[in-house]
Amino acid sequence: MSVFSTTPNLSLPLRSNATNPILPSPNSTSLAPFFGSTRRFHSNSSIQLSNNPRSVLASVSDAVKTKTVTSSSNLLITKEEGLVIYEDMILGRAFEDMCAQMYYRGKMFGFVHLYNGQEAVSTGFIKLLKKEDSVVSTYRDHVHALSKGVPARAVMSELFGKATGCCRGQGGSMHMFSKEHNVIGGFAFIGEGIPVATGAAFSSKYKREVLKQADADYVTLAFFGDGTCNNGQFYECLNMAALWKLPIVFVVENNLWAIGMSHLRATSDPQIWKKGPAFGMPGVHVDGMDVLKVREVAKEAIGRARRGEGPTLIECETYRFRGHSLADPDELRDPAEKAHYASRDPISALKKYIIENKLASELELKNIEKKIDEVIEEAVEFAEESPVPHRSQLLENVFADPKGFGIAPDGSYRCEDPKFTQGTAHV
Repeated sequence: MSVFSTTPNLSLPLRSNATNPILPSPNSTSLAPFFGSTRRFHSNSSIQLSNNPRSVLASVSDAVKTKTVTSSSNLLITKEEGLVIYEDMILGRAFEDMCAQMYYRGKMFGFVHLYNGQEAVSTGFIKLLKKEDSVVSTYRDHVHALSKGVPARAVMSELFGKATGCCRGQGGSMHMFSKEHNVIGGFAFIGEGIPVATGAAFSSKYKREVLKQADADYVTLAFFGDGTCNNGQFYECLNMAALWKLPIVFVVENNLWAIGMSHLRATSDPQIWKKGPAFGMPGVHVDGMDVLKVREVAKEAIGRARRGEGPTLIECETYRFRGHSLADPDELRDPAEKAHYASRDPISALKKYIIENKLASELELKNIEKKIDEVIEEAVEFAEESPVPHRSQLLENVFADPKGFGIAPDGSYRCEDPKFTQGTAHV
């Protein structure tokens, strides 16, 4: 069975009980662990589960793992691809580490959510896109923007609230946007980006099929977390995307925790990928701590979307190495769970693969790390030296007609008029 089958087969587990027992045996009602978590969930399911790992609907992790390297032609990536992937992941990690330093020095304000540990997902998907393809992110959006090509200095300046930021200092940490790079935003509220992503995918399909723009084969990636998958917009958009065969990939970054709520406590069925076949689209699970496995799945999903074959739901099992935000002391997660995932650092795993398969030397990788250090330092210097936004920006991008409500006909701010609020109770 293809791992991208659109036919729901509820007799199949996420992984075989024999090889990785995350589910109880068919006749058992005992507790069983989920993924790498030390927490356990209870299943009352009477579904007969297959023990044949070859028949697992979504075990992309195992499918990729079985590929053996017998010659350089069998490698999952070329040297050039490996170096690009490594550089992007190092950029994401180093950038977020610097953000933590700047936040605690008082250079950033509000909530700042870091991406450490999840780099394999961003890199594995976004580095396969064309410039015209779109990315819709969440409040954990810095690294998605970087992977899509937004310069580090523009992202850092935005975090500093400076006029040279990618949103001229008006977006901040949770609202990265770049028209040039087709980054359609980070969104602060969970789920609110999914309808926007669905609309972007519809736009692509409309241009191609109605306006007859033959080259409009653009794909949209919608990133969101496990906590979003219990919200209504998620289901509505899965239905709409499947109904209209939209060129979109729904990417669930399942890091097992929605702020301080364990995924296992909040979800009746923690296997999110199964919601895809329920709407007639492929549902796939992949090891989100391994960029090469993510990349293999992403290639097929993006290819399907670009060919007009419709959407895919992909659940990436990943983990964040820091608290929910930099204001989170991260006291709720089990230390053993955190240690387990720390030992599976996606950057270390990629580095090991590159070295063992002689794709690059230690020196080449160190040169990349040095290069990224310089990029990050330059980004901070640029942000520090950049001007703050002029107050004339205050009401820009708020009203469709800037002369209508916020600004008087003579160009002055209406809010500065002492009579501005007079009589508003009667309006």
